[in-house]
Amino acid sequence: MKVNWQWLKEYVDLFLNPAELAEVLTHAGLEVENLSEWRPPFQRVVVAKVVSRRNHPQSQHLSVCQVNDGHKDYNIVCGAPNVKEGEKVALALEGASLPATGRISRTIIHGVLSEGMLCSEMELGLSGEAEGIMILDPGQQPGTPLEEALNLADWIFEINITPNRPDCLCVLGLAREVSALTGQELRWPSWKEREEQIGAGLQTSVVIERPDLCPRYVAKLIGRVKIASSPFWLRRRLEAVGLRAINNIVDVTNCVMLEMGQPLHAFDLEQLEEQRIVVRTAIPGSTFVTLDGVERSLPEEALMICDGRKPVALAGIMGGLNSEVQSSSQNILLESAYFDPMGIRRTSKRIGLETEASLRFERGIDPNGSRRAADRAAALMVELASGFVVREPVDNYPQKIESQKIFLRAPRVNQILGTSITPQEIKNCLENLKLSVEPESPESFRVTIPTFRVDLTREIDLIEEVARLQGFQRIPVTLPRGRVAAGKKTKGQRLAEKAKIILASCGFWEVINYSFISPKALLNLKLFPPDRRAIPLRINNPLIEDQAVMRTTLIPGLLQVARHNANRQNFNLKLFELGRVFFPREGQELPEEIEILSGLLCGLRNEEVWSKPIEESDFFDLKGAGEALAEGFGISQYCFRPQQLEPFLHPANSCELVGNEAVLGVMGELHPEVKEAYELDQKIFLFELNFNALVAAAEETRQFKPLSRFPAITRDLSLIVDEETTADELLRALWGANNGWIADIKIFDLYRGKQVPPGKKSLAFRLKYQPVDRTLTDREVNEFHQKLINLLFSHHGGILR
Repeated sequence: MKVNWQWLKEYVDLFLNPAELAEVLTHAGLEVENLSEWRPPFQRVVVAKVVSRRNHPQSQHLSVCQVNDGHKDYNIVCGAPNVKEGEKVALALEGASLPATGRISRTIIHGVLSEGMLCSEMELGLSGEAEGIMILDPGQQPGTPLEEALNLADWIFEINITPNRPDCLCVLGLAREVSALTGQELRWPSWKEREEQIGAGLQTSVVIERPDLCPRYVAKLIGRVKIASSPFWLRRRLEAVGLRAINNIVDVTNCVMLEMGQPLHAFDLEQLEEQRIVVRTAIPGSTFVTLDGVERSLPEEALMICDGRKPVALAGIMGGLNSEVQSSSQNILLESAYFDPMGIRRTSKRIGLETEASLRFERGIDPNGSRRAADRAAALMVELASGFVVREPVDNYPQKIESQKIFLRAPRVNQILGTSITPQEIKNCLENLKLSVEPESPESFRVTIPTFRVDLTREIDLIEEVARLQGFQRIPVTLPRGRVAAGKKTKGQRLAEKAKIILASCGFWEVINYSFISPKALLNLKLFPPDRRAIPLRINNPLIEDQAVMRTTLIPGLLQVARHNANRQNFNLKLFELGRVFFPREGQELPEEIEILSGLLCGLRNEEVWSKPIEESDFFDLKGAGEALAEGFGISQYCFRPQQLEPFLHPANSCELVGNEAVLGVMGELHPEVKEAYELDQKIFLFELNFNALVAAAEETRQFKPLSRFPAITRDLSLIVDEETTADELLRALWGANNGWIADIKIFDLYRGKQVPPGKKSLAFRLKYQPVDRTLTDREVNEFHQKLINLLFSHHGGILR
């Protein structure tokens, strides 16, 4: 917000210089982002009196004026139509510098000497007004420098007002803060209305159909106004803070908004059908042309100001082109209302229109200041545009918004701030802020919060106000004391780092994807209810539709990365992601979060080099990564078993990873239909493991087993079994029968062919016998080996090949 020094001085005495005041405001939480000095762009211009005026002897468009600057008379040739005898004007003396014409010197104009120049506002660089010369107040003293006479030297403060302090979005609000910070008295503007009875023939009514969106609406009538340009002081006041002057009626509404923080709007009463106001929401699908000439589509629940038949303003944001004040307007309906901040913000964002009014309404103005602002504006309109004010405005205020009260304890103030402020000092601070303070006890108060301070709702807010007024720099600096214990990573954190190291050693690269995905991504994975992964948690305000739900699996993100790389001719990928998935919980606001470890590989097993054969990655590369994780996590009892339940995996080329009798996750080839949905051509292999289950099954403590000092004996076993019999079943049977002699078992062959009957397969195992306590004889090994063969024959129907 911009505010100028001269305007601020009207409401509070300033004994500080501008730079000092900027520092005080900044320390109090009202950050002054920029402070700039404004000087008029002219030199050697003074107040002068027109002593006489006569027509130029050689030009009917010019006049010759005798003007006096309090010291001497000057002969001035002037072409302005509004110059008159006795007027006080701005005289540019010889040697003056003007922004529009440059340096002024004595000159002969059509045979008549001109010793200077009478200036318009445009020639002085003060405004765009160029209709005639600038007429000054009759009370100005000739010879006074114009800069001093008009009090033009000024400082402009640009203040960053935080969203919780809408009370400071006006000059009076800032003056109130300055008064509290400096101890100077606050002066409120005063005015006197000229009213007439309702017999003047003007009357109106206000109907509020949505009091939840418009708790208060004040309508005040001003009759027989004369629309004209505003006086210089008002135009200068607006332009100094960046607003464009329009006419005396509209400029008054802007001036009062800047002064009191209450946005106002002036309607041409004659343009309001039935001369009344109805506050209602927009008709769905309707449009409205605002004052800037733009036709806007009105969103649902947009609050509209209407007359008896049509909308005339977008409430709290901008008026309509169909009811603006024009040069022919005579009767004015002045609106001063309080609108629900959330409603104004919602509409402003949806239509993409932010104004000075909406900025204030959406942050929250004073609901009990609407009548006062309307009275102030009406008085100014009568002063600047003549006319009269109709007595007793319409004030529709169904349920008054009352001030709330907060209990404040002085010991609590000092406890929070680490100070020793007395109860009386606390009381003085709050009263300086225009808060009503009533003692409850010697060390506690009941504080009444005025409705213009929407940010004060709790005791801690009042404590902050005391700190601001006392000065944050006066709060003592103390270091907190406490024992500092060395940080220690949890089991999950340690294993997360270990998992990343293991997968990186297998050639995988880590990726990080957004936690938001498209609902379509789950359908592409063939996930449907009642699968909980098909019922994601929706986001209330997604940035884009492709990020409308929280992910329930990491697979969509990995597949999108694979497609992104494939589109750029990068087909050889080994990727993994460790992240969370989210599931809604009935009756609870926060979702259930589960840590998941997922990976993807495709393309060549190794880089294309002359020394190695070109080989495609396959399922066993994926299985190898799963084995590395299981062994790295110390999961001694793990296995892979077939599964056909995961819809996004190929049913004939996928499995579950089981550890310590718990399912840890799934892995396998991507289903062809899913691959097609993601526009991928090559084979894709995936794993998705429940990292929480992995951590639960992990054993970080390793027990050393001594190496045997005795020689090993190996025996091979080739067995024909049914196709449905898995290698894992045979391995478990062999290890289950171990009497301590078996040191290792490996599968070294799988065969299906002519020598094996249909529906059968041949599996070959190599058993290593090596106890730790003695050397075995061939006879002992042969006898035990035969027992194992018999066990497999009897329990698994195998035969030796």
